[in-house]
Amino acid sequence: MTTPVRWPAEAVWEAVAPLLPGFTVEVLPSIDSTNTELMRRARAGRTEPTLLVAEEQTAGRGRLGRPWQSAGDRQGPPPSLMLSLGLPLAPRDWSGLSLAVGVSVAESLQPALPAAGSGTPRIGLKWPNDLWLDGDRKLGGILVETASFVAPQDGHAPVGSAAPRYVVVGIGLNVLPRSGEGMSMPPACLQDVEPGLDAPAALLRIAPPLVAMLQSFAQYGFAPVQARFDRRDVLRGRPVALSDGQAGTAHGVGEDGALLVQTPQGMQAVTSSEISVRPR
Repeated sequence: MTTPVRWPAEAVWEAVAPLLPGFTVEVLPSIDSTNTELMRRARAGRTEPTLLVAEEQTAGRGRLGRPWQSAGDRQGPPPSLMLSLGLPLAPRDWSGLSLAVGVSVAESLQPALPAAGSGTPRIGLKWPNDLWLDGDRKLGGILVETASFVAPQDGHAPVGSAAPRYVVVGIGLNVLPRSGEGMSMPPACLQDVEPGLDAPAALLRIAPPLVAMLQSFAQYGFAPVQARFDRRDVLRGRPVALSDGQAGTAHGVGEDGALLVQTPQGMQAVTSSEISVRPR
């Protein structure tokens, strides 16, 4: 008989609830998509702060509608960590939110960086929403979605000072090694980062700092996080090709999170989430 997965739901709640009144944690054995479920609830007026974790997703989604394959051996440990955090948020500027989330997750999994000039971080960030490990191996991805804020329920006022929306931050991370068949780049996993690191332990590391990052973003935006992103930017200085046909050299990101690309026509600031970027 397989031992049930012991998720640290209570420990996560104890760490987050003081920062986020009304916060709840739910762990589901299977669902179509944690992001989809929280968006359904938000559109029905349920906008309480919620962390939703799934042991299996049957219709997980990534950026640009790409599927996130997450089903594995239901009798073994979860092969992926799949979570979505939903909460009311009212930042002055939404620009750069997925980058700030990436910084938070990367720092939670690899807090220490090499000394300046002595090497590159193992966990890097690829604009706008991917985490890479040891070069060009995809460790995971981020999907940020928002819904119109219906009304505060039970006093759950949004954090920030601008027009409020309900934001859902979805994070998917490979936990166990997986086949790279059919993928555009080889996959990496948390056990490559740290042997023995499983989905429950990673959840406890990631969730509380993520809430703190979102609250900071609501107050101050992306600019204070820009330098931290730069330290992990895997595209900086590399030739890149954009899905709209442009090509050039990546020059980091601006204070608003835009990707700066030097092209033959001059420096371009790429902001559209519909444009895909790949190193050449």
